[in-house]
Parts: sequence; structure tokens; C-alpha cells
Amino acid sequence: MSFLNNTVIVVLLFSLTTIFALYCVNDNKKHPPGPRGLPILGNVFQLDPDKPWISYAKWKKIYGDLFQLNMAGQPILVLNSQKVVEDLFEKRSAKYSGRPKWPVANEITGYLDLPLLQYSELCRRMRRASDVALGIKISSNYYRVQSDQALILTHGILNQPDKWNFHVQKASISIILFILYNIPPIQSLSDARVVFMENLIDRTSKALLPGAHLVDIFPILSHLPLFLSKWKREARRDFQGYSKVFEDMFLSIKDKFVKGVEQPNSFSATLAETQKRHGMSDLECAWLAGMLYSAGQETTSTALKWFLLCMTNFPHVQEKAQEELDRVVGRARLPSFSDMKHLPYIRAIVKEVLRWQVPLAVGLPHATTEDDCYEGYFIRKGTICMVNVMGLHRDPEIYGPDADKFRPERYLNDEGMIKDEGKDGHFAYGFGHRICVGRHIANNSLFIAVATILWAVTISPVKGADGNPVKPDLEGDPGIFWRPKPFNFSTKSRFDDAEILIQQAWDDIH
Repeated sequence: MSFLNNTVIVVLLFSLTTIFALYCVNDNKKHPPGPRGLPILGNVFQLDPDKPWISYAKWKKIYGDLFQLNMAGQPILVLNSQKVVEDLFEKRSAKYSGRPKWPVANEITGYLDLPLLQYSELCRRMRRASDVALGIKISSNYYRVQSDQALILTHGILNQPDKWNFHVQKASISIILFILYNIPPIQSLSDARVVFMENLIDRTSKALLPGAHLVDIFPILSHLPLFLSKWKREARRDFQGYSKVFEDMFLSIKDKFVKGVEQPNSFSATLAETQKRHGMSDLECAWLAGMLYSAGQETTSTALKWFLLCMTNFPHVQEKAQEELDRVVGRARLPSFSDMKHLPYIRAIVKEVLRWQVPLAVGLPHATTEDDCYEGYFIRKGTICMVNVMGLHRDPEIYGPDADKFRPERYLNDEGMIKDEGKDGHFAYGFGHRICVGRHIANNSLFIAVATILWAVTISPVKGADGNPVKPDLEGDPGIFWRPKPFNFSTKSRFDDAEILIQQAWDDIH
């Protein structure tokens, strides 16, 4: 044991010496401005770990739309304006579409997790395959499951508002599992498949936290032999276990395709059909399908939680949406996807929820794949690039002087229709070559859930012991995903027949 400790100490000392040397070297290049930090450690202790966008906004006022931090020798470039984001992530996407190294998370996933992949040939093949199986042309294949789950969610929060979080999670998980594997709706969050998926998400999420492992701070440790790297042995062991489950799930669907057995639409079925065209192995297909669970489920469920909080806090928005639903849908039937074009305010609410409380407040970091020069500043290869998404979403230059307020009308023109049809109008789904492949599916799930809930239910704050309404806290809980703090609301049927129609529709699908 003493030999192992001595070896690690030597490597750490070498790493510290290297970092210090790099820190002290004057390369005579002009780097983006940024706050001064401590020797070696740089700005590590100056950044708010819970709400980094607050620190970014403060430094933007001093250093402008582009500045650089030093995090223990690792340069972090922070993008704080739409122009800079478009210039670097859109116009120069070939140089800015990489990812940080993330050694532990990548070992756990075998370098097969699409969101974490470097922008390699494998990444491009996976994205092409995902675009075919999740693109806007095929997204209508999943209207039925999305409509059914919107109905089940509405029934749940109408009858059990105190269990709303359970119903949101169950609906979001049921949709993504059906889309990925044609798995019937789950009845419990203790379902073995859900427990497996959530375990993997928890494992990788912890591995992505800054400084969670020494190898994140001292990358040279990744070159230690396996018998000196406990973290690597554990990660590779986990990868083998996860791979077995993912391959079994994918191959059960592929085998039916090979045998010519007709089966419903699913991501995995389409993937099996197009696998050879995209030049992907069974293991690559299995991990592509499996890891889309996290992105698909988490984005939808987090957005729905913020939606419910907004309706609890902003009754005037709820009333305006219900006026539109009465006018377009009426009260004799439930909303459907055929109503989407005629419900601009409902769609605007979805956009505004994703803007006002974006699930990923600073997005997933990019990394430069080669040296670059932008507006006279040198940006070296391997620089991690963070977008202050929350800051952009609250930028008055983009969204007007009331950017801090929840106001869906900002997405409507003078005729009450959606401005810039075809554009998201926010940055919740990412940028450039790394934009979310499932954004069309997510938008559809959110639209039908919001429309169905507001058609049937009136949401209002619960009352405290003094009889006054208790409105939820508008601040979120820190974490990789920006979720609302725990809150409650009360519900009632919006009109006499709403509860009856919801119950009848619920009975029809059970």
C-alpha cells in the first residue's frame, strides 16, 4: 500500500510542477480577459459552485461577452452573448464541438455515451442514426404514446395532486422507454428497468461533477497502470455490467427485425433497420439507445415541473391559455396534436418555460479541438467552453427589458401567432453540431402535456395554516439539472364535464 501511495504522490507532485510551470510561462499571446486568481489553483474558489451563472453574469459586467477562467491550470472560456455563441459554436463549429475529457464518466460508459463523446467519426455516425430515428419526420409516430401519457398525467395530478412529482416522473419515463424500446407504460418507479437506468444516471452524474475524482484535476493519473487505478477498475467493471443489459435490450428488438417479425415503431427498431447504413456495431447501437434515456427523460420531466410551478404562481397565464383552449378545442373533447398549429399560446408557454428556467443552466460544456484566434484573443486547443445559458435567457438585448419575467407573449407576433416559426427561440437544446437530437420529440411531449393539463385542470397554490396561499419558491435546487425546490399545489376540475371526460378517456386506455 505504501508503494501505491508513494507512486501517486510522485505523480501528483509532477503534475503540480507541470501546472505551475505552464502557469508561469509567458507565451506572449493575448488571451481573453478574466479575473485574477491564486497561483496554480486559479479561480477555483471564486466561482459559485451552485449557481455559476451568477458569477458569470458578474464577470460579464467587468470583462465583457467573452472571458477566460483558470481552474487549476485548465482554461475555461465563458461565452456570454448570442453573437459570441453563434460566432464560435455555429460558424466555427468544427473547432468548438469537442467535449472535456471526463475520464471517469467515459470509462463507465466505454466512450460510447453520445452526449459525452468527442466530435469524432463515431459521434457523427451516432448523430446521423439518431436524426433518422428521432427527426421531425418520424416524430409523429409517437403521438399516440405522448397523448396517452399526457392523459394519464392529467388524471394523476387531478386526483392525487400531492403525488404530482411521481406522476410527472412516471409519464416522462414511460414515454422515453416506449420510444426507445417499445416498452409498455411503467406502473412503478421501482420497475427493474427504471432502477437500472437511474442507477447509471446517478453513477455518471456523480462522475461528471467537477473535482469528483483526482484524475479530473490531474489528468496524468489516467496514464497509471490499471493495478494502480482503482477508479478505472471499478469503472470498467461497471461498463461490462451496463453493456450486458443494454445489449440484451437492443438485441431483443434486432432479432425480431432480422427474422422479419413485424413490430411497432421504436428508436431501437429503426436503429436495427439502419445499422449497416450507419456502420455501427451492436454494442454502439445498444449504448446509443440506452443513453438517450437520460437526456429524454430528464429534460421533459424537469420542464414539466417548472411548468406546474409557473401555473401555480402565475394564474393570469393559466387563464389566458384556457381561454385559447376553449376557443380552439372546446369542452367536448381533449386536445390533440392536430390542434397544435391553432394553439400558439400553449406552444409559447412551452418555449417560455424552457427559456425562463432552463433545465441545464450552463449547458453541457464544449471543448476546442484545435488552437484558434477570435477577435485578437488566442484560444488554445483543449480549452473548455461554457455557455451561460441562464444568462442568455435573461439577456434584455435578446428578450427585452422584462427578460427576467415569465411572459409567454414574447414569442407571439401582433396577430397572436408564433414568431419565427420553426425556431426554438431559446438555447435549452444546445448549439451547433451538439444540439439535442431529440428536441422535436421533447417539444411534442411538452406541448400535449401542457395542453391536456390546462384543458382539464385549474392549478392553484395550497393554503397555509393562516388560510393564505403559499406560492412556491421561484429558485431552483443546485445540481447538474436545475430543478424546482419541492412545492405543492391544489387542483380541481376546470368545468363540470372535464373530470368525466378525463376519466372516460383514462378508462379507455387501461
